[in-house]
Amino acid sequence: MKKTLLILLMASPWVSAETIRCGHLFDAASGEMKANQLITTEGDRITAVSDDNGGEADHDFSKAYCLPGLMDMHTHITHQNSATRYLEKFQDNEADVAINGVMYARITLDAGFTTIRDVGDAFNASVALRNAINKGKVVGPRIFTSAKSLATTGGHADPSNGYRDGLFPHTTPKHGVLNGTGEARRAVRQRYQDGADLIKITATGGVLSQAASGDNAQFSDEELDALIATANDYGFKVAAHAHGKGGMKRAIVAGVSSIEHGTYLDDEIIKLMKQHGTYLVPTLIAGDWVTEKSRIKGFFPAVVARKAATIGPLLAGSFNRAYEAGVKIAFGTDSGVSEHGRNGEEFALMVANGMRPAEALQAATLHAADLLGQASQLGQLKPGYYADLVVVEDNPIENITVMQNIAVVIKGGQVVKQ
Repeated sequence: MKKTLLILLMASPWVSAETIRCGHLFDAASGEMKANQLITTEGDRITAVSDDNGGEADHDFSKAYCLPGLMDMHTHITHQNSATRYLEKFQDNEADVAINGVMYARITLDAGFTTIRDVGDAFNASVALRNAINKGKVVGPRIFTSAKSLATTGGHADPSNGYRDGLFPHTTPKHGVLNGTGEARRAVRQRYQDGADLIKITATGGVLSQAASGDNAQFSDEELDALIATANDYGFKVAAHAHGKGGMKRAIVAGVSSIEHGTYLDDEIIKLMKQHGTYLVPTLIAGDWVTEKSRIKGFFPAVVARKAATIGPLLAGSFNRAYEAGVKIAFGTDSGVSEHGRNGEEFALMVANGMRPAEALQAATLHAADLLGQASQLGQLKPGYYADLVVVEDNPIENITVMQNIAVVIKGGQVVKQ
């Protein structure tokens, strides 16, 4: 097996795959492994999946496990947190942010994630990155981006938080800050003009913002109604960052597609999510990461450290409650909070907190594609779908940690991991 992989990875990363032999293939629809399958591709699409007849194949993974390309529904691909993150926002120019995005995109793709949502950037850098990847100028995952996420004044995604008065310009819907129904509509239309694929709102306070509350509701019912009605006009799904119950309840009733994090969800919120078909994107690795860093003196500003120590440890419990109750769950990591490239660690955390391995894999394939509105062409290995797949050397249904060590990545029929 190791010799086969070495020969493949020494080849040009842009050689088009034609036939791919898989000793085992994960069928995302059923959650089961199928033995001895042959995938045929043409261009960037799969044209056939059949029982292996033992003939020649361009790529032979007969002793390995093939899965659909992985999908992460909560990333921030153009930045990464560190002990110096709060200083960097005073130092980094638009070009710095853009170049960082190119680097993190490659790291993310190498980790096996062929499709991501970016749910909050700066300078619309993720829009430019998406376009550059689509044109073949740089290498990275297929990106669906919200561009700048939306907040209210002083809210979790207000970019002026932490600046002294007069240092940051007055914030407007163009900066992603809105107050009132008129500005809510304008903010959505601005994202449309900017080239976004979806809308991201911060329905409650958050951990890493330099503001006192990590969980208070931050949009009125009227603002949410105007925002989501306008998003519907433009064909946008809406993702809602939310920790506190009040903000979650308002956002779910208003019609968001997903709750990101969901820390303080309870039976009432679970009932509403099931009633409205709202997805949970749990981001367990982010909870572990902020909890760990909150114990390091000086790593976070004091106001952030307090919130991280309080909210971070609660994410695992909320995930388990939602899972046990049957809430729809899509895979997401909040990478950019934790380091890019560690995305695969989320699988083991989901399993450790109650989910079956096959269901964790479905969350990052079948269900992620459904949340994204791309269920007809992403998330499965079947004819007509994008030829996105990853290869691992052990059975992830028996050893989920193998998802942290992706051997081969194929995106759109092209071998992209070297």
